[in-house]
Amino acid sequence: MTSILAAAVLAASTTEGEEMPSVLAVPIDELIIGLIAFFVVFGVLAKLALPAIKKTLDERTNTIEGGIERAESAQAEAQKVLEDYREQLASAREEAAAIRTQAQADRSAIIEEARAEARTAAQTVTAAAEAQLAADRAQATASLTRQVGELAVGLAGKVVGTSLTDDARVRQTVEDFIADLEQQVAR
Repeated sequence: MTSILAAAVLAASTTEGEEMPSVLAVPIDELIIGLIAFFVVFGVLAKLALPAIKKTLDERTNTIEGGIERAESAQAEAQKVLEDYREQLASAREEAAAIRTQAQADRSAIIEEARAEARTAAQTVTAAAEAQLAADRAQATASLTRQVGELAVGLAGKVVGTSLTDDARVRQTVEDFIADLEQQVAR
């Protein structure tokens, strides 16, 4: 701190006798040398560094613009893929609905076909059963008729006291009698 005071005192003693130049005034020779040095440095930088800087800035600009273009094209492609996906999804839904409708129609047709086959089978079984019943009834009637005839002939033979089984006329008489009985029952 003492050295600063000493420098200030020394400066004050020298300035009293002579007029001190302004701090803001620049000597003209230094100004000319400074300007020449500035323009030389500026010229060298303009020739050497400025093209490299400009090249680097152009590359960055191209990279950024290319990245933006790539991003836009990728976004457009993604949008197209999304639209394709939505179209495929819609067509798949329509196809599923058509398949579902077809399956329901097929199911109804199969059920109706099975019912028709069941009705046909039931009618066949019923007809066969009715035919069997008619055949059994006819057989039972014939068997009963024969047995009643034999019993009648046997009873008549006991009443008369002789065997009537050999005579064909007796047999015809019994059969006529049974036929008359059947007609009376049928009426």
